[in-house]
Amino acid sequence: MPDPDQHISIEVFYGTADTQLLVSLQVVAGTTAAEAVQLSGILERFPELKQQELDLGVFAEPCDGSRELMAYDRVEIYRPLLIDPREARRQRVARERGQT
Repeated sequence: MPDPDQHISIEVFYGTADTQLLVSLQVVAGTTAAEAVQLSGILERFPELKQQELDLGVFAEPCDGSRELMAYDRVEIYRPLLIDPREARRQRVARERGQT
């Protein structure tokens, strides 16, 4: 069980096409990824995130919001894909071949 008096350093990251935001926090040991997102203030800065279930990861490894963080973890909030990557590749290849 984490020591509630121990604090750890973590970061929360979110990026859009126009903005990247990295928030450094000191949190109580045992804080979860979802709690860190709440504490970061990112949901207030990007209210559209409140409308959806968040996809989270720690250092590019997907996780759910209940994951307990360790010192120096970076929680990442992922944007939803607008198009399936395989379909995007097919469209790109078709454009390059002049087969729009």
